[in-house]
Amino acid sequence: MPEAPRLLKLIGPSFIILGVGLGSGELILWPYLASNFGLGIAWAAVVGITLQFFLNMEIERYSLVTGESVFAGWARKWGKAAPVWFIISTIIPWIWPGIIAAAAVAAATAAGSEYSKWWGIGMLVVLGGIYSLGRVVYRTQETVQKGIVLIGVPLVVGLTIWLAGRADWAALAMGIVNVGWLPKGVPVATFLAALVYSGAGGNLNLAQSLYVKEKGYGMGKHSGHITNILVGQEEEVKLTGEVFAQTDENIGRFKTWWGRINLEHGIIFWATGMVTMLLLMVLAYATVHGHPEVGTSIKFVLLEAKTMGNLGIAFLIAVALMLFGTQFAVYGSNARMAAENLVLVHSSWFRVHSIGKYFYGFLWLQIGLGILVLGAGFIEPLALVVMGAVMNAVAMCVYAMLILKLNLELPKALRPVWWRVVIVGLAGLLYGGFAVFTIWNI
Repeated sequence: MPEAPRLLKLIGPSFIILGVGLGSGELILWPYLASNFGLGIAWAAVVGITLQFFLNMEIERYSLVTGESVFAGWARKWGKAAPVWFIISTIIPWIWPGIIAAAAVAAATAAGSEYSKWWGIGMLVVLGGIYSLGRVVYRTQETVQKGIVLIGVPLVVGLTIWLAGRADWAALAMGIVNVGWLPKGVPVATFLAALVYSGAGGNLNLAQSLYVKEKGYGMGKHSGHITNILVGQEEEVKLTGEVFAQTDENIGRFKTWWGRINLEHGIIFWATGMVTMLLLMVLAYATVHGHPEVGTSIKFVLLEAKTMGNLGIAFLIAVALMLFGTQFAVYGSNARMAAENLVLVHSSWFRVHSIGKYFYGFLWLQIGLGILVLGAGFIEPLALVVMGAVMNAVAMCVYAMLILKLNLELPKALRPVWWRVVIVGLAGLLYGGFAVFTIWNI
């Protein structure tokens, strides 16, 4: 087991997953609910992102200890059925490009233009172009997400402090402590979708297993990176690893790693994500709550900008940028997961040294499908996001249980403690319950 570096050198993977979360729950669903139903539901946003923190840490645990992704562990245990399931459950739920549609709404309005499908289609093409220019895929993702988060989050903080009044902050405080309360008339499917997307959502959380490995956490130090097939120098990529020898020294190093990566994920993903999410809810509440034109669509974002006067354009640009970054991270994460699982399906047919080609194939497949969906006229962002949330909830229910089974079979000193098992198990039941409820009431 390698020695753990200082905390600052570990920062990176959580920026990617934070960027994934900004566009669905943080920028769309929770502010939409706050603008229509108030801040009394703020407690649920805190619960949602806290559950995902513990789920993500169990995903990180496996890769830290073994140097391989959770997908490799599941393929070893359950054979080809596991990678086939994860390819399908990763790509299908994200065919609906609701996030980029929302980004296009904000960008078009900021430019003084009418929103159309061509805004979204153009953004998807730009997204693919950025990936096609970077040398190492992981570094491209980390750099883009750090830049977007470090620009967007401070702007949100500043606008909220400037525009929110004492009554708004009091309403937020009450909403955080009023656990279990739901306002009358709140659409339960949308509320539960927001809970699913309090963070990343769907199989996107599993990408954390790949990113901590490629960042060099623990036994993943020598796993290699996916490089650009056009301009990158090819690196050897290892999909399988092994658990380190159970000596006192190695176990001590593991505990150091575990403490520091919990802190890294707690600061970047949990704390930053929660604060951003709550501030966006306060901003929506302070600016458009009770407005007769809020309605049931993404229109509340435009109304927020309108109430901000000269700051409105800057707000819309930041929203468009953050939403674009989310779709960027979503498609990249999905392509990375699908590429690895394709190799795990049949390593003789799909060779590991071609994993870069598979990555770009899946990336442009998603972009092409997104263009088809937008081109067919499905451009209502909120409906697309909620539709994807149901399918992602099913996936989360499945892998929450699978990751517990995988980690409980690790050597005793490396297994999760009982209360972490309980939290992740309850999260899985919650996600499954949401999916069943929504499907039953269709």
